[in-house]
Amino acid sequence: MKILFMGTTDFAVSCLDAMRQAGYEAEAVVTKTDKPKNRGMKLQFSAVKEYALQNDIPVYQPETLKTEDAQEALRAYGADLFVVVAYGKLLPKAVLDMPRLGCINVHASLLPKYRGAAPINRAILEGETETGVTIMHMAKECDTGDMILQRKMTIDPDMNAEELFAALAALGADAISDAIRAIENGTAARTKQDDSLATYAPMLSRELSPIDWTKSMEQVFNQIRGLVDWPCATMELGGATLKLFKAVRGGGSKELPGKMKATKQGIEVTCGDGKCLTVTELQAEGGKRMAASAYLNGKRIAAGAYLN
Repeated sequence: MKILFMGTTDFAVSCLDAMRQAGYEAEAVVTKTDKPKNRGMKLQFSAVKEYALQNDIPVYQPETLKTEDAQEALRAYGADLFVVVAYGKLLPKAVLDMPRLGCINVHASLLPKYRGAAPINRAILEGETETGVTIMHMAKECDTGDMILQRKMTIDPDMNAEELFAALAALGADAISDAIRAIENGTAARTKQDDSLATYAPMLSRELSPIDWTKSMEQVFNQIRGLVDWPCATMELGGATLKLFKAVRGGGSKELPGKMKATKQGIEVTCGDGKCLTVTELQAEGGKRMAASAYLNGKRIAAGAYLN
């Protein structure tokens, strides 16, 4: 069985490596085009391209899959199955219909929950306690295809989006080879999704960043851990916008929402439900990520002092 792999991110690399470890080599990888980065505008390879070059796997990087030239290039690989993981582009119907055994996708949620681009972050933002991965047959509409299998996991109450990303990447890598094997054996399930239960996980934006301290402590805590490491939850302090990376839950407070106090741990803030949250790791504009206590020391603010 010939396989063409389509992916871009570290999540995709985990699945590609697991496939190869299970004996399923890719004829080639299709990944996003190189992008200029930082002030030097040096072209940066995707994680999948880096992996492919290290392992002598041919790489194809079309700007779009909608042109006849791009589709003819895909046909030339003669693949029986396309495996798509965090590729970042929608596949047109002509591409979905191309391989003999179809196209399968690894999605980082328990579908039909959290269809869309940011299922990992949205699960944390919504305070979910369980998530997982779904391997599905791809359909024209985003994340609506029939399911082959699912793997579940518990979300630790302190886990942030980066940590959940890594855990789901490992879970997806474990599941993808089982799905390919089932397709190869003709035993792959086709379980239809219940569209009435569908929820959506649209792309993240900086509009999600500013914290509203009138929300409950748990909601703010989920915002901080759910937006790591981009776009990050933000707060205003002394005219500066601070990105927040870590916080710990605290006790009760009689102060109004948004009242801030310096502590030995960091910046304690009262939330809308009368509970406190202490910011322990942050980054100032133009600065480095650091402990909140170190940031306060640099401002010569003693523990116990109110900041507003």
